Amino acid sequence: MSFIPQEASDGAQAQRPGLRAALALAVTTVLAGCAATGPQYQPPPMAAPVAWAQASAVQAAAPADHGQVDPTHSGLASWWRHFDDPLLDDLVASALVDNPDLRSAMARVGQARAQRGLAEAGFSPSVGASASVRDSKASGGSSTTSYGLGVDASWEIDLFGRLRSGLEAADADLQASAARLGSAQASLAAEVAQTYVELRAIQARLDVAQRNLATQQETLQLTRWRAQAGLVGSLDVEQARATVEQTRAQLPALRSSLGQARHRLSVLTGQAPAALDAKLAQSAPIPRAPFAAALAIPAEVLRQRPDVHAAERSLAAETARVGQAQAARWPGLTLGGSLGLQALSLGGLTSGGATVRSLAASLAATVFDGGRLRRQVEIRSAVQEQALAAYEGTVLAALEEVENALLSVASDRDRAEALEAAAQAASNAALLARQRYASGLVDFQAVLDSSRTVLSAEDALATGRANGALSMVRLYKALGGGWSAGQQ
Repeated sequence: MSFIPQEASDGAQAQRPGLRAALALAVTTVLAGCAATGPQYQPPPMAAPVAWAQASAVQAAAPADHGQVDPTHSGLASWWRHFDDPLLDDLVASALVDNPDLRSAMARVGQARAQRGLAEAGFSPSVGASASVRDSKASGGSSTTSYGLGVDASWEIDLFGRLRSGLEAADADLQASAARLGSAQASLAAEVAQTYVELRAIQARLDVAQRNLATQQETLQLTRWRAQAGLVGSLDVEQARATVEQTRAQLPALRSSLGQARHRLSVLTGQAPAALDAKLAQSAPIPRAPFAAALAIPAEVLRQRPDVHAAERSLAAETARVGQAQAARWPGLTLGGSLGLQALSLGGLTSGGATVRSLAASLAATVFDGGRLRRQVEIRSAVQEQALAAYEGTVLAALEEVENALLSVASDRDRAEALEAAAQAASNAALLARQRYASGLVDFQAVLDSSRTVLSAEDALATGRANGALSMVRLYKALGGGWSAGQQ
């Protein structure tokens, strides 16, 4: 149904009744129809436990001489700085600026911001201008030329909240996109730190292998001297040489892994694969971070996770779209108006009688559509249920990730302490075995066994220290990676 008063300006008195009726209808309808349709969104409660299950294990594993970092404080925002490694700081900073995947996520935030602006523009009237020249010819042969200038405007009144729900959905989409950008930033920083730790671990393992190779070569030389002196047979020499070559065979694989780690860091920072080879050629210790006090309230940690926030905002957007679909089933009101000049000559456009004005109000509703609008509501409701399930799954996955990270921190610290003692004992045993072999007190098998043991123990220690650092990186990432909702 529609109500469209329209008056030409043959007389001001003739125009006023139609204008007044249209304005009265518009004002009355707007005041009467301000209530929005659709569900009112409420954030779902966080199904978080009161405390972490691994809290006691982490507290027991925390060394007394390590400081603690409160994840609710700003110190977590740049958590990689706690590793006290300037090169790591530079790599993370470069990646956060130049990584191509991150720039793509930033562009998606810009797209969501533009979509939000588009939804907001729906509340504003649309205004257009036109100019026309019309030449018409009658059947008797006479022709008439008319000229026109005009301005047209239309404005949709948001009776049942369709536009309002669309804006709410666009707002939530923008917030979700910003949170996904934060998630991408947190994941990127963690990947850079993990790759850097792995690189330093490979360098440490390579150093272990090279040092043991040098020691084994000294032992090989000793066996040759003793064989030349007739004190041992050629069996000892060949066994010593086999041990040397076995250790030497480990070096190419380690160097290959080292090169791959350097290439990965270069790509993560938006550079060609070999760009950081010179910068990362020098060996450095495996970075260590102070113990992170991850024993805050679990719900507080969940609020710091960008993926959880993004899932919650996506749920809010889909809830708003349900309201948008429901509002589409109700009538829509559009106000329109035009102001123009019409005359049979260009000079006549300036006369007072050339003015033409009109105002229209159109109220339209769908009477029958075969159930299409109802199905749209059902579709949006089903998508909302999917978003709710996705949110709940994200929360559970976040809780699992934090619990696993806490468990890894505790177990890796215990393992590192045991490996430290094992490596020290193996080194002492190898030294004693070589000394006694040189004195003829033990056979060469004791030297071989101790040599293999020290290489294995020191390699495991380097790996264990790296695992400890990696578990800290995973813990920082599980805590939200330094992101907070206030950053969006």
